[in-house]
Amino acid sequence: MAHGDITHIDIPVDDMGRATAFYGDVLGWQIAEMTGFEGYPMWQAPNQVSGGGFVSRDESIPTMRNYVEVDSIDEVLAKVTAAGGSVLLEKSPITETSWFAVFADTEGNQMGLYEGTT
Repeated sequence: MAHGDITHIDIPVDDMGRATAFYGDVLGWQIAEMTGFEGYPMWQAPNQVSGGGFVSRDESIPTMRNYVEVDSIDEVLAKVTAAGGSVLLEKSPITETSWFAVFADTEGNQMGLYEGTT
């Protein structure tokens, strides 16, 4: 993936079982939990490029959130604030070699950032 590619989409849900059954049946997504990410079923689209996870809806993730691949989360967050956006979640680890962060744009939309090799 390259800087700026969408890499991951979180879909907030109220009923995990209902939502995973719906997307599996309607879109044919493969859905499974991964070791270390229990309670966060991850989905893979048939094209094997698009994917994401299902999260319990709450005030921190009220709507669908897309994640974009970046070369440096730190550099992008600096640009976000300089351009009038705000950082909602600072750079946080996923694994030893990958991180994520979340910002709000000038319109209040949330976007996630992903940096890493895994």
